[in-house]
Amino acid sequence: MIMDIDKIAQYLPHRYPMLLVDRVVECSAETLIANKNVSINEPFFAGHFPERPVMPGVLVLESIAQACGLLAFSTGARELVGSHLIYLVGIDDARFKRQVVPGDQLRLEVTHKRTVRGLWIFTGRATVDGALAAEAEIRCTMREIE
Repeated sequence: MIMDIDKIAQYLPHRYPMLLVDRVVECSAETLIANKNVSINEPFFAGHFPERPVMPGVLVLESIAQACGLLAFSTGARELVGSHLIYLVGIDDARFKRQVVPGDQLRLEVTHKRTVRGLWIFTGRATVDGALAAEAEIRCTMREIE
């Protein structure tokens, strides 16, 4: 299943400047692959760092986490879209391997490992041109919108 930005906005509550997934290029029951196009116009580049723009690592991890939310809603909880939100509750074993700079395209690859007592556990990787930029285990939970 391919998702454009309009479909992504139906699944995730994030909006500019916090929506960090531009397109889903592949989605199966356990895996999702998405892209984030990194532009010099991103608001965080004005201060991180003006003389050498680098995407903050926490935002690379947020991109991975948003891809996890898309996988959860698109395969395991489609009927809950609009009535529930998926919240990030933990990041384990995060590693950063290369900087992400304007002009890069992040390829976000996430896999559902298991669900335990309401916790969705995923592995995620962000690559640029095949080179690993970051990886982590992401933990999320789902809650009803009040």
